[in-house]
Amino acid sequence: MSFLKEIQRRRTFGIVSHPDAGKTTLTEKLLLFGGAIRVAGAVKSNKIKKGATSDFMEIERQRGISVATSVMGFEYNGYKVNILDTPGHQDFQEDTFRTLTAVDSVIIVIDAAKGVEPQTEKLMNVCRMRKTPVIVFVNKMDRPAGDPFTLMDEIEDQLKIKVRPLSWPINNGPDFKGVYNIFNRSLKLFTPDIQEIEERIKFEDISDPTLEDHIGEDADVLREELELVEGIYPEFNNEDYLSGELAPVFFGSALYNFGVQELLDSFVKIAPTPQPSETEERVVKPEEKGFTGFVFKIHANIDPNHRSRIAFVKICSGKFERNKMYKNVRLGKSFRISSPTAFMASQKEIVEEAFPGDIIGVPDTGNYIIGDTVTDGEDIHFKGLPSFSPEMFRFVENADPMKSKQLAKGVDQLMDEGVAQLFTSAFNGRKIIGTVGQLQFEVIQYRLEHEYGAKCRFEPLSMHKACWIECNDEKVLTEFKKRKHQKMAKDKLGRDVFMADSAFILQMAQDEFKDIKFHFTSEF
Repeated sequence: MSFLKEIQRRRTFGIVSHPDAGKTTLTEKLLLFGGAIRVAGAVKSNKIKKGATSDFMEIERQRGISVATSVMGFEYNGYKVNILDTPGHQDFQEDTFRTLTAVDSVIIVIDAAKGVEPQTEKLMNVCRMRKTPVIVFVNKMDRPAGDPFTLMDEIEDQLKIKVRPLSWPINNGPDFKGVYNIFNRSLKLFTPDIQEIEERIKFEDISDPTLEDHIGEDADVLREELELVEGIYPEFNNEDYLSGELAPVFFGSALYNFGVQELLDSFVKIAPTPQPSETEERVVKPEEKGFTGFVFKIHANIDPNHRSRIAFVKICSGKFERNKMYKNVRLGKSFRISSPTAFMASQKEIVEEAFPGDIIGVPDTGNYIIGDTVTDGEDIHFKGLPSFSPEMFRFVENADPMKSKQLAKGVDQLMDEGVAQLFTSAFNGRKIIGTVGQLQFEVIQYRLEHEYGAKCRFEPLSMHKACWIECNDEKVLTEFKKRKHQKMAKDKLGRDVFMADSAFILQMAQDEFKDIKFHFTSEF
């Protein structure tokens, strides 16, 4: 197959939602249709045995939530599909934001009863900023839900995007009978059986009287609602979708495999092929022959038995080949990548080649950090992978003096993953960990103990904001650091960070030192 055809058949997308919308269940069922999971069955029953395929860490299985992005790929109907299953919990939103830089499109999962949650709104803001195409999947139609037209209005109002239903539900909850697929004009009837995948019934003309044979008196209601859909919502235009202005909407129940195949069938046809990527120097196009990619995630101990550390690289252009030398632009050094891997969560296999849109895992001994650019020689720097200013801070202390080396190594590696951020106080040298939410501290503590054999304790630290600072006038910067010595720290890369006690203190510092720039993300 030619290089261009390989690019055109790639589809790389992220799945995002708030925790309870059933995102992980949808991921499982997409993999089922892709042939990646050979045995059908509900995630709920699988969790007793092994948890969701995408939740491969022990703490994820115990808590029933995703705390790290998982990468999975499979072949489907001639397409190569790459799924990035993101954490749903808001305490891990920074990992989700970084993941969105590595996808070409997004599927947003919404609970039919709860509607749009605040976390989903934040994620949509990121998609809007990047003009990422979005598909909405309304899940859990087998449970009592609100009026679908009201839900469409809510999605438009809160996500600030035009919608176009490409399937339509017939009732909900105990009366849920199925969905009519507007995209391919077919009816699919719902059976609450997780082992069965219903066949589609073709209905080119919705006025066909045999429709009553399948859904009875609901046929007239369906015809009226579909007429309203055609009258209210704009015609589906693929260009509007690809530009991020229109969101196609599908209905279903992921738990029962229902509506998922329609979503996947439509997705591979309308979703974008790998897109151009911006660097500081120029725009990189996927069809270029020169290889380029960037590290958007690092995960340590993906296999706890081997203490392995993997850097996840999104390929942006050119053809990747195993055993070739590729340059880490930040270090200015080239490394031979002899064991690149493709993923199914924690399961991986060696790949000989990969193309734009693919995600590969590169074994890492500490040479890569999040945001690194990898090329076959060109010096360019990809943009858009910042760390955000944390909202919660704790001093980290060793709880077992005999395991100080293990603690240092564990903290070092977990911070490289982007789980949280590490600061070292300039005043007393104490280590400070900053996170977005409380749950991250619990995950760090758990992983340090179970993956590194180290115990730590966290001591409270009252802090409002950590700001990266820069100034062109060295004298002014030196004076500021001298005056604010007790509140200064260094981040993991040695950059100056001002730790403000309160919003008032921060505002005072900004007013007093006009020449200093205060940054709330690490990318400046």
